[in-house]
Amino acid sequence: MNRRIPIVLLLLVTSLVGTTFFAQSLFSGKKIQKKVVVDSILKKNNTVEKELTTTDSIFQYQGKFKPFKKSAHASYYADKFHGRRTASGRLYNKTKLTAAHKSLSFGTIVRVTNEANGKSVVVEINDRGPFVRGREIDLSRKAFFTIASSSGMGYIKVTLEILQK
Repeated sequence: MNRRIPIVLLLLVTSLVGTTFFAQSLFSGKKIQKKVVVDSILKKNNTVEKELTTTDSIFQYQGKFKPFKKSAHASYYADKFHGRRTASGRLYNKTKLTAAHKSLSFGTIVRVTNEANGKSVVVEINDRGPFVRGREIDLSRKAFFTIASSSGMGYIKVTLEILQK
């Protein structure tokens, strides 16, 4: 019986510390770890939800989207960049909703809307570029083809809006 008490106390303390850490992260809106699924969902009330890979929790970043640029040209990363480091230090993944912009800071949440069909996607800026004259934003392959009307397109005209917290 005496051997069980330290084990039970250790389990109790460990669970309380873990729960406290999780609750602080949940209510402060901060990320628990650096690994974040960047697949964002846009709801009707301009709320962006991000789901963490380490837990089943959903974080909401409240705010409104402020217009940034209309009639911007958007393209997508070539497949050869998949798995390489971006300017932010994270690995580029063509199946995530990320983007590259020349001047927006890393971590900026941007809604990109295709002007031709009205489809939109919410991405996070994690790289620099595009380095082609006349292009404003480089989207990941998944983000680009989410809003593109056909798979034969290489660039589209979009409207950019930034999430203001």
